Amino acid sequence: MKNIILVKNLNDNDQVETLRKALSETRVDFDINLDKKCVIVEGNSDMVAIARKVVSDHGFMII
Repeated sequence: MKNIILVKNLNDNDQVETLRKALSETRVDFDINLDKKCVIVEGNSDMVAIARKVVSDHGFMII
């Protein structure tokens, strides 16, 4: 199941790369879309919870 996490302050490629590196250290299957300012997570609610924590821990605001 795909889940979308909207990220309010995801503004440039440097931020995308920071988030990509952090999420890559987890077992989450994800994609980041800068144009839509979101992280797309493939998986169950546990994977979404992990992704949301990583996003928040790196200073991004989840909408």
